[in-house]
Amino acid sequence: MSYFKVTDWESAYTNGAYIVDGDRWPAAWVEPARSFRDRLIATGRAKLDLAYGPAERNRFDLFLPEGHPKGLVVFIHGGYWLQLDKSYWSHLAAGPIAAGYAVAIPSYTLCPAIRIGGISKEVASAITTAAGMVDGPVILTGHSAGGQLVARMMTTTSPLDEAILKRIRHVLAVSGVHDLRPIMKRDMNKKLRIDVAEAQSESPALLEPVGNIRLTCWVGGAERAEFIRQNALLANIWTGLGAPTATVVEPDKHHYTILDGLMDVTHPLTRTLLAE
Repeated sequence: MSYFKVTDWESAYTNGAYIVDGDRWPAAWVEPARSFRDRLIATGRAKLDLAYGPAERNRFDLFLPEGHPKGLVVFIHGGYWLQLDKSYWSHLAAGPIAAGYAVAIPSYTLCPAIRIGGISKEVASAITTAAGMVDGPVILTGHSAGGQLVARMMTTTSPLDEAILKRIRHVLAVSGVHDLRPIMKRDMNKKLRIDVAEAQSESPALLEPVGNIRLTCWVGGAERAEFIRQNALLANIWTGLGAPTATVVEPDKHHYTILDGLMDVTHPLTRTLLAE
């Protein structure tokens, strides 16, 4: 019998170094995102830099379908709570928009200027503000750190108020980091400053779910083992707590290409996201 133990936490949660041409990302998203924004601006279906709070990065972009929206999708970006902003991800709205949904993509204050718990509160404010502009159901999705943030929204200690929680139809976390305790072992924690108390209060896997909201945990089959484990972990625990959950491992996709399906209205990722 052999036993497995993680001995290198930096390697376990590092993505680009284990992907062929992995240094292409996130820069590879910049031009597709800009081109998408330009197209929707030209047709009057983009509202950019809308404020949801007082901080400099408390802004979101809202992309609209043709005709009245069927509801709202909110995409929360990743970057280990330390990097990136809303401008990298605009093109991921293409699939939901083609299906008739509005899509909001916010930025948020980054660590170390804020703690992860503070980011959760900002994300809740962004969702609430966007939901006030679009009628109908609210669907949340996020990638990596954004996967943690959207799952956090459907817990019994959610920073969202009851009226918004009642509108949430589905939460789809893509490659989420749902237990923050391993991240405490990484050098980046000097900036994140996760401690035991924050790991307990902000890790979805350590919290109780709101039982009436569907959760899908989606990950790439070519991702690092820890992301695949974390993906299965949340769905496993929350199934035992009564939440309706599903787990998907998409073959051959790595931590960056796993998002490609959101650009295609016919792709299983978009279809699952929007399923009623």
